[in-house]
Order: sequence, then structure tokens, then C-alpha cells
Amino acid sequence: MPSIRNIAVALPAKDGHVLVQTGYDSVKGQHFYRALGGGIEFGELAADAVRREFQEELGVELDDVELLDVAENIFDYEGATGHEIVHVFAVGSAALANMPLGETRSILDEPDSTALWVSLDSLRRGEVPLFPAGLLKQLVE
Repeated sequence: MPSIRNIAVALPAKDGHVLVQTGYDSVKGQHFYRALGGGIEFGELAADAVRREFQEELGVELDDVELLDVAENIFDYEGATGHEIVHVFAVGSAALANMPLGETRSILDEPDSTALWVSLDSLRRGEVPLFPAGLLKQLVE
């Protein structure tokens, strides 16, 4: 039986850009961006999960973590329906602040994916969709 997944994500912001992870849905033939982060483990606080995920995905320690919102997300990916409760965080990190805007980084635990800075303007234009849906409303710069 399918279950609801609890996740913790963040979109670090810098100079009109946000750091996102790349993705591709082969069933839809769609490239997309998603917020960095991942699953919350049993007994783990959501803030601790987002810290752990950034360490696992980018090898980066977060200095500041602040909960912005909790949202529900029902979506289709690779032909299957998913259901998430999404804890959205504002985060700060000296390592990310020093990452140049043109630089990309491999996601350490997902070798087919990268992290890159994307301009808020391009996200607002919807050139490539950002998931979970509704995250743009959380971004205040």
C-alpha cells in the first residue's frame, strides 16, 4: 500500500538565484528542478533532516535553519503517484554563500543529478518547473 512521505527541503537563496537539484521524468519527457532535501527518518526532527540531507547531498554544513511552511504535495513521477508532507526551510551556509553562481555540483548520493543556481526570474517564467509545486511563494529576497 502506498504511503505518505514526510520530507524536509530548502532552497538556499543568493543574489536573485536559488540552489536547486536537477531532475528528469522519462515518462513525461520533462526536465525539472526540485528543492534540495529528502526524507525525514523516524525519530528525526525535520530541521535535523534538512541538515543531514545537505550534508549527504552536497557535503555542506548548514549554519542556519528556519521553518517557513509545511505543505502537502500530491504528484506523478515516472508514472506513479506520490504523496508528501513537505517541511520547507530557509537555510544559511557559509559554504553555499561562497559557491559561485555559475558553478554546478554533483549530488553525492544521486550521481545522475546536479545542484545549480537558477535565477528566480526564470523560475517565475516557468521555463523549467520547480517541485514541490508552490515553493516560489515561499521565496522572499
